[in-house]
Amino acid sequence: MNFVDFLVSRNLAHHTRAKFYQQWIDLFKKGLAKEITDYQSIAQEDIDAFLRQLSKTREPWQVKQAKDAIRYYAFFLTKTDTKQLSLIFKGDKKSNIEELIRIIRLKHLSIATEKSYVNWASRFIDFTRKVSVKDIDTTELERFLTHLAVNENVSKSTQAQAFNALLFLYRHVLNKEVKLSEKSVIARKGKRLPVVLSKNEIDRIFKCLDDGYLLICKLLYGSGLRITECAQLRIKDIDFEQHVITVRAGKGDKDRVTVLPVSAVDLLTEQVGKAKEVYCEDRKDDLPGVFLPDALEKKYPHAGKEWGWFWVFPAKGLSVDPQSKITRRHHIYQNTIQKQFKAALNKADISKHASVHTLRHSFATHLLDAGYDIRTVQELLGHSHLSTTMIYTHVSARNKLGVVSPMDKMK
Repeated sequence: MNFVDFLVSRNLAHHTRAKFYQQWIDLFKKGLAKEITDYQSIAQEDIDAFLRQLSKTREPWQVKQAKDAIRYYAFFLTKTDTKQLSLIFKGDKKSNIEELIRIIRLKHLSIATEKSYVNWASRFIDFTRKVSVKDIDTTELERFLTHLAVNENVSKSTQAQAFNALLFLYRHVLNKEVKLSEKSVIARKGKRLPVVLSKNEIDRIFKCLDDGYLLICKLLYGSGLRITECAQLRIKDIDFEQHVITVRAGKGDKDRVTVLPVSAVDLLTEQVGKAKEVYCEDRKDDLPGVFLPDALEKKYPHAGKEWGWFWVFPAKGLSVDPQSKITRRHHIYQNTIQKQFKAALNKADISKHASVHTLRHSFATHLLDAGYDIRTVQELLGHSHLSTTMIYTHVSARNKLGVVSPMDKMK
């Protein structure tokens, strides 16, 4: 089987494009002083030199196509299964980070997760100071985690975040299993009870918020939404008649429905009207449609310009999509919501260490206080396991055992 037939048979390229990959390989071979016998005879230095020279006279997309062609050709020479493709040319930091990003996006992980994993992977590779990333083993991971705990004195949660990111790097990019020794310094996260605000405290915070952010916080508390879920709400997700909000692709890529508070309907209706004005302006200016999940933009090219897909809370300005690099209208920035809530918390003179997510904790706790079944609360929150929801029983005001402190019985 020749290279072109190999590309087509493995669904790596359409037959009309496969011939161009062959042309890039021919050009690459022509510039080499040696003959390619197997994939190990293709040096990373030769690839880098070829691509640098190519970038002087060709378009960026052509350089990328040439790079892909060489990777596929090396894959062709291995005569192995597709899992081995990720092992080819993984000797330098840049190629590892690129592969990490590719797999993260292939698995549809969030952009926040992508930024976090890329940051930790970059720090880790720099820390190892290895000439080739292929030489990194589990010992290096143990050294790095110990360094974070002992020298940088990071918190348990930060160390756990670093470990999860690097575990992903080892398994999916380096194709290595992680087996830590007993000597490694891995801090265990302690169990913490969630901070819960009283109804009186929430009312005081609400009085310190402007209408736009007041509505967002009302939905976080009244519907139990996460901040990302609220920011990413689309017009089609709101059902005013049934008083239901549908959360699409929430944490764990799960859909769920939750309650739409009746007391928030008027503010939400007003916000939808404001969003409609922004939508009409965007259509008038013929701007690109909003971001669509799971490659729907390719399947339905015009869906992003439809009203139903528009954001309930659109951003004031345009921004560049970090993945597609398209300048378009995004939803409201989450940090802005957090800053407004923190300012309202201080203005209301509440000393609890609360955040926007505390409103979700309060939603769950107050439902349990009201006597709702814990299974119902679990479904509304979108928890996979009941044990996650059970933590709110520890902060609920209901005293199921009817326990009275012995001090209260003193005369």
